[in-house]
Amino acid sequence: MPSRPALLTFDVYGTVLDWRAGLRASLAVRGVPLGEGDFDRLVDRQGALEREGPVLPYREITARSLIEVLGLGPGDAEAVAREVGAWPAYPDSRPALLRLMRRARCAALTNSDRAHGEQVQARLGFRLDHWLSAEEAGVYKPDPAFWRALALRTGAALGPAWWHVSAYADYDLGVARSLGLTTVLVGRPHRRQGPADLVVPDLLALAEVVDRLSPRAEPEWGNG
Repeated sequence: MPSRPALLTFDVYGTVLDWRAGLRASLAVRGVPLGEGDFDRLVDRQGALEREGPVLPYREITARSLIEVLGLGPGDAEAVAREVGAWPAYPDSRPALLRLMRRARCAALTNSDRAHGEQVQARLGFRLDHWLSAEEAGVYKPDPAFWRALALRTGAALGPAWWHVSAYADYDLGVARSLGLTTVLVGRPHRRQGPADLVVPDLLALAEVVDRLSPRAEPEWGNG
């Protein structure tokens, strides 16, 4: 069992937010189905666009992937891209994050834009301790510089007391592990498998693990 975390960082799209459901709903409004395999092709195309550089707004990455993979017109693609900050969280995300924030600092590491972070946190109804976007970091995950940028911002040391949480073991977790972090794979429906120090079905299960690792508060005894 890993040691108790001092910092938990989260991938957002696909781990905290239901990326696929949000995208499917935005496309359905425009009469476009999300076919079998389309979601994975879009994810892979977005990753390729990010690797090609330079750092672009995530709304532009999203729009370009929709045009190239699904053949959407530019107007519809840009409209969908503007909605990504309003896509729904998984039902367990909000209560789990609130529990986890009582145990350790919690931060988002996301390839999306600063504006999307504001939208997501407004929908959650609270702010995480830190939120670092690719727009601010100047790089995309899985570049190790992303994690180092958060370390610089927070003063956190790279090591096993920093847990990185993602549904994408082939993307986030490999780099996080190479940096010495404790890695947590979340079993979302569209997860991508790979090595991880801990595997949980959802974020509430993660909160239960962290609760078990955290010392109980000492009882306050009265004077009489």
